[in-house]
Amino acid sequence: MRWMRAAGRGLLAVAVVLSGFAASAAPANGERAAGVRGDGRGPMTLATAGDLTGYLGPVLEGWNREHPGERVTLVELPDSADETRAQMITDLRPGGGRFDVLNIDVAWTSEFAAAGWIAPLERDRFPLKSFLPPVVDTATYEGKLYAVPYVTNAGMLFYRKDLLDRAGARPPRTWAELEQQARTIAPRYGVGGYAGQFLPYEGLTVNTAEAVYSAGGAILGDEGERVTVDSAAARAGIGFLARGVRDGWIPREALAYKEEESRQAFQDGRLLFLRNWPYAYAGASGAGSKVAGKFGAVPLPGPDGPGTSVLGGSNLAVSAQARHPRSARDLIAYLTGEEVQRRVLTEGALPPVRAALYRDPALVRQFPYLPALRASVLAAAPRPKSPHYEQVSLAVQAVAHDAMAQHQTPEAAVRRLAGELAAIARRR
Repeated sequence: MRWMRAAGRGLLAVAVVLSGFAASAAPANGERAAGVRGDGRGPMTLATAGDLTGYLGPVLEGWNREHPGERVTLVELPDSADETRAQMITDLRPGGGRFDVLNIDVAWTSEFAAAGWIAPLERDRFPLKSFLPPVVDTATYEGKLYAVPYVTNAGMLFYRKDLLDRAGARPPRTWAELEQQARTIAPRYGVGGYAGQFLPYEGLTVNTAEAVYSAGGAILGDEGERVTVDSAAARAGIGFLARGVRDGWIPREALAYKEEESRQAFQDGRLLFLRNWPYAYAGASGAGSKVAGKFGAVPLPGPDGPGTSVLGGSNLAVSAQARHPRSARDLIAYLTGEEVQRRVLTEGALPPVRAALYRDPALVRQFPYLPALRASVLAAAPRPKSPHYEQVSLAVQAVAHDAMAQHQTPEAAVRRLAGELAAIARRR
């Protein structure tokens, strides 16, 4: 779960004190009034959650050295993404106002924008054309830019290269190839066939959406106003996952996997194939991994060729209650500039949004999965956009898990999901 928060769900944090300001000492709303300047410039807070690498502190210290009158204080929120979201929403409502810049999951942009909690941004203020094109869509709502992409992510297929080589097989490009290899090659070596993140939580929403998108379907359209999931493509996508459990090439224990459990299973040599975020590459290559030097990573397969990943990552937004919105926008420009984006990758081990970095020869040597990740991001799509995203995600998780656990047929599951999403859409 940690990387899904940090990079798949786009939340970063680090327990640091910046320039003498403890995060817990961020002033209350009433105390801040004296620091407000009429030109929109001055001190700020950046709210984010649970970091694993500690790179963000030095990055912000660089800003503070260059902008002594616009110092930024890092506010660390709880480790849980759900708690982070809840605390952000509490602060964004009237009477809050501690937070100026927010590092939000890409799936929250529509919800926060529709509620009026974050301010629209000028497109020409940021180098959007320098970003990988799909990531920009995660930062928009109803045609307006409400955030700026900061970190991206896309699901990849990790595979045991040593076992495929011994079987004279190539990494699968289609579902049929993946299924065939998981059914026939995996048992020869006493390993499970395929796993993803199948516990009922946000990870299962992502895995389900990827299966539906890869089959050519969609879950919602028109910013959540139209339900599109009742389709042959959705039945095929959910059916693919349900069939895997029914036929045994998806181990039943994978129904309890989140990111870390699935990564550990692959790293321990218990899986032939794994769908996960790129962070899993470092762990599987590290000391103590039973598959170090024996695996590779490729884009996810689909029914007839490469599939469609769901975009992960985080966007930077300006609170509608920000004290100093001009400084906040400048901070976002700094954090999405090429120099910091390079550090996002090299020091934070997080996928950057700047397209040029994925073709940098030195970076590709250091991070050999970058070309495959770039291909995955370019073919990726956002999670369903909705002002009620949390309810949408909960519905997708519950229905998909019931289908995979063989409690419902894929056909019945899709009909049920369509009905639940229609009820949610009517709440607009």
